[in-house]
Order: sequence, then structure tokens, then C-alpha cells
Amino acid sequence: MNVLKTIDRNRLAVIGVGLAAVLFLAVNLAVNLSLRSAQVDLTERGLYTLSDGTRKVLTSLKEPITLRLYFTRALGEAYPGHQAYANRVRELLERYVNISGGKIRLEVKNPEAFSEVEDEAVTFGLQGLPYAQSGDLGYFGLAGTNSVDGKAVIPYFTTEREPFLEYDLTKMVYSLATLDRPIVGMVARLPVEGGFMMGQRPVPAWAVISQIRELFDVRTMPAEFNSVPKEVGMLMLVHPKNLSDETLYAIDQFVMRGGRVLAFIDPNAETEMPSPQAPAGPSDIDRLLKSWGVTFLKDKVVGDLQSARRVNVRHEGQITQVDYVAWNSLDQRNLDTTDAVVADIRGINVGSAGIIEPADGATTTFRPLLMTSEDSEMLDVAKLKGRIDIVGLFRDFKASGKKLTMAARVTGPVKSAFPDGPPLIGEGEEAEKARAEKAKTHLAESRKPLNAVIVADTDVLHEGLWAQLRNVNGEQILVPYAGNSDFVINAVENLSGGDALLGLRSRGDSKRPFLMVEKIQLEAERKFRAEQEKLAKELQETQKRIEGLTNREGTNGEAILTAEEKTAIAEFRRKMIDIRHDLRNVQHALRKDIDRLDAWLKFLNIAAIPLILGFAALIIAVVRRLSRARARPVTE
Repeated sequence: MNVLKTIDRNRLAVIGVGLAAVLFLAVNLAVNLSLRSAQVDLTERGLYTLSDGTRKVLTSLKEPITLRLYFTRALGEAYPGHQAYANRVRELLERYVNISGGKIRLEVKNPEAFSEVEDEAVTFGLQGLPYAQSGDLGYFGLAGTNSVDGKAVIPYFTTEREPFLEYDLTKMVYSLATLDRPIVGMVARLPVEGGFMMGQRPVPAWAVISQIRELFDVRTMPAEFNSVPKEVGMLMLVHPKNLSDETLYAIDQFVMRGGRVLAFIDPNAETEMPSPQAPAGPSDIDRLLKSWGVTFLKDKVVGDLQSARRVNVRHEGQITQVDYVAWNSLDQRNLDTTDAVVADIRGINVGSAGIIEPADGATTTFRPLLMTSEDSEMLDVAKLKGRIDIVGLFRDFKASGKKLTMAARVTGPVKSAFPDGPPLIGEGEEAEKARAEKAKTHLAESRKPLNAVIVADTDVLHEGLWAQLRNVNGEQILVPYAGNSDFVINAVENLSGGDALLGLRSRGDSKRPFLMVEKIQLEAERKFRAEQEKLAKELQETQKRIEGLTNREGTNGEAILTAEEKTAIAEFRRKMIDIRHDLRNVQHALRKDIDRLDAWLKFLNIAAIPLILGFAALIIAVVRRLSRARARPVTE
């Protein structure tokens, strides 16, 4: 204590400040090392909270995966928005690396013009974006490879796909990690896989089918088949109709062996293209549905007032907006959020969906997944044929007061739809022998409980109902506005025996605009825009007057101008300079309020907190000094 008393107070204060600085640095270093992976997501919509599905994919990796993020730094300098997005992508990928326990290796590369890194990016199929007058291309994409030379690529990270960033990244990792993909058998009576139309360009596959093919091994079944291959674990039926007894029996026995089914049936498939050979009509697998404990109303469609989509229609010679009760945008109030298939989906769009109900005497459990509100009505399919009276459907709507089911999970033990054994195919002795041979392996009851998802709508699959195509850098980018594809892929994943992709959903946009700045900018533009346009018009008229006077020439090519005209030209030129000066002032005025707000925000962010802390420290010091002064004894 005597030593401390002998030290000058100022020197003691300096030592204290130095020790505080050392302690501050030591605490920061310790926190950075010990809490490197600790994170708290305080964003409004959980932008940076990874889903359980992503964590499951990353923690279950068995083989190493290399992800190469290509981002041209000069592109970020030219477009700050791209730089912010690139930072988010990189941070998210770094989290993937940490969660994977080192199974994912991340390489960040800067593909500059005419560099080997640019050649590498082009080889992977990445797309470049011109960002400079020289025509140099900037790259912002991701290429992934696995240990068996598998490859997956995101050619360019577009801002339109930012809400789906986690889904896109996890899907890439999943596709690289899953070497033995679940096999899905496809039975479709709609052109879901694209093809060629007479005299037209090739029709691409429906977007959701392309997405399914990226994650699963999809095997297209022939139009007619007598058995389902043993390696197929799930059948996906799309608008099944006009199936032969032989094909129906093959599906029946597949279910009896424990196979799972995802069926999309429809009383009014709006995407169906009828022909004389294949007229339009409802799906028709009643024989199978009955054995599974499901009743399908083939002549009715759903009408729902609460979830009706607003459309533009011509009524009495005018374009008006009206709620189309047969087109519905379902939200979480219409979904069974306790089922994994729809738990994390915010919305699904359906078009003239059908109605399914549990059959009387069913041995299965019927669990609705998609339902209407109580403001629903069963509409006759005939009302949606030909010229549809959308206004009339809305005007004459009468709510039933009960919920109608559009999709359901059906589980439980079932009996064969062919209780008498396999059907007789053909005639004669050979047909009888073939039937007898098949009867030896006939299953009258299911070996395992049925697990099926029945959806009474096929239009739910088509991207025209749930996404927009946007042209970005010459490429067509699909931007979903409803969760239809998530619903379908979740169902396929769940019925295929996995759940890795369940729970993946679109995230909110990380862009948080400065609403106050935008408001001030709009007010400033309204205030000064009229004056700016007036000055610009006056400048244009002045320039025309000058040109009209100076363009007059004499016979020898010289301009013929009187003294008054020369004076007028000089006056016009002075006026033109004044107008340009006024225009600059107006343009500066447009930025004045915004710059003032910007300066105020910078002050708050940079200087305000230190000033407040300094002021608080000063008050504390003064209070302590006064306290010590009061406590010091008075000496005579």
C-alpha cells in the first residue's frame, strides 16, 4: 500500500488504462477462439437459421465434397448488392463446412479476365455477367464435386433466387452425397416429361419433374406393364386413367408388397391436351382407391371463397377483378402442419382441385393434408368446361359450412383390389396358364401397412400455377411464389423412405431497404420534378432558337445575322448557362434531404455511442471526485 501511495496519480491512471486495453484484447481473443461457432439469428424471418433437414444432410455425409465458390471481386466493386449477396453465400457455406465436420471443403476463387481461374469457371459451366465497358465478365457461381467425379453447378447466383439459397445449396450437397438415389417409378398420362408437339418446338419437362430427377432416380414406366421392378420403392401416378386390368393389377400387387404410392388424380385436369384418341376426362383408378379406403368424387371440384385467387375477367364489356373460387391459394390454415410433408410450407396453389373422402368400411386411416375452409362448395365439373362464367361462380356461391379434403395421407392394412386373383389377360389356354402362374405369387393382403399420399389435383404440379419464369443474363430462371414444388418433393422424399430434405423452405429476402430514405426520396422527387421538367423544356427551346438563328447562311456560305440577332444569340447563350446552373441546383436539391439523413445516420452509428459513453464516464468521474472530496477529513 505504501508503494501505491508513492506513485503519482497520473502515472497510476496511465497504467490502469494500459491494463484495461490488454484485458479487452485478451477477452476478445478468448471469445473469438472459444465461441467461433456460436451464433444468434436476430433477423425478423430467421434468414440465417438452418433447417433440421440441412443439418441432417450435412452431419450424415460419408464422402468428402468440394465446393468451389467463384466470385469476381471487381464485380462486387461495380455492384455492391452482388458483394453483399456474395458475403452471405460465403458465410452460409462456411457454416456448412463447420457443421459437416470437415467433410465439405470450401474453395473461394476470384476469376479475373483471361485468367486460368476464369477458364476453370467456364469449364464447369458458370455464366459470366458483363460489368465493365471493356466487356470483361464477372462470375458469381458455385461448382461442387464428389469423390467419384460427380458434378453439380449453380451457374449464377441470381438475387431472384436468394430466398431459396439454403434449399439450392443443400440440394446440391445432397445430390453429390447421395450415390444410390431412391428409385421412383413414374406413371403419367399428362406430358409432365415434355416431348415433341406436331409442328411446334420441343416442350420441356415440367419444372417439378426436373427437380425430382435431380434428387431421385426416376424410371418412366411404359404405357402398359404387368409388373413393377423390384428396385422401385415408390410409384408416382399422374392423372392415371384408361389403365388396363393388367397394369392395375401390377400396381395393386406392388402395394401389397409394401410399395408406397404418390397419386395425383383430378376430375378436371386443366393441363390435359385432349385428342380424338385420348379425350379429356377424370382420373380413373376407382378400383384401387376403393381397396385403399378412399372415395374420389369424379364429377365435383372444390370451390372455396376464403382462398379464392383474384383474376382479371371481361364482364359486360369491361375488365374487372373477381375472386375465382375454383382456383385457390392455400395457406397454413388449410394444411395439416403436424405432417412432415407440409409442416414447413407456407402456401400451395391448386386449380380446380377434386375432392376425396374416406370410404365406408375402410381399414385404413385417412389423414387430410390439404383442406378448404368452411366457406366451401362442391362445384359441378360441367361448370368449368368451355367458357367459364367466373363472375357467376362467385355471385352464386353458397358455402356448405364444412371443410373438403383435396389431399390426404392414407395408411394402414389393405386387401387386394383383385380378391379373385390376377385378371385373365387374353383368351384361350395360354392365357389361363399365364393367369395360373401369376396366381402362385398373388398377395391377397398387404405385407406391410399401406403408406400413400393421394392428391386430388394434377395442376398443382405445373409451374404455371406456382412460379414465374424470368430472364436473367439470357437464362430462364424459375422463381416460385408458392410452395408447390416443396410439397411434391417432400412427399416423394417421405414416401421414398427418407426425410433429409423435409423442412427445407424458402427464406425471406436479406435485403432490408431503407424505407425512410425511400420515402424522403419520393417526396423530394415530387417536390422538384416539376421544376426540373420545366427547366429542361426551357433549355430545349433555347437551344432550338440558337440553332435557328445560326443555321441561316448567305450565298457565300457565311451566316447572315443582324446586330439584334447577334445580341439575341448572346442573350440566349447566357440564359442557357443559367438554366443549366438551375438544373444542377435542382438535382442537388433532390439529394439534399437524403444526404442530410445519411450524415445523421453516420453520426449515430460512428460518433453518437462513443460520445454518450464518454459523457457517461465524465459524469461518473465527477461524481467520484465529489464523493472523495466529501469523504476527505477537514484539517485545521
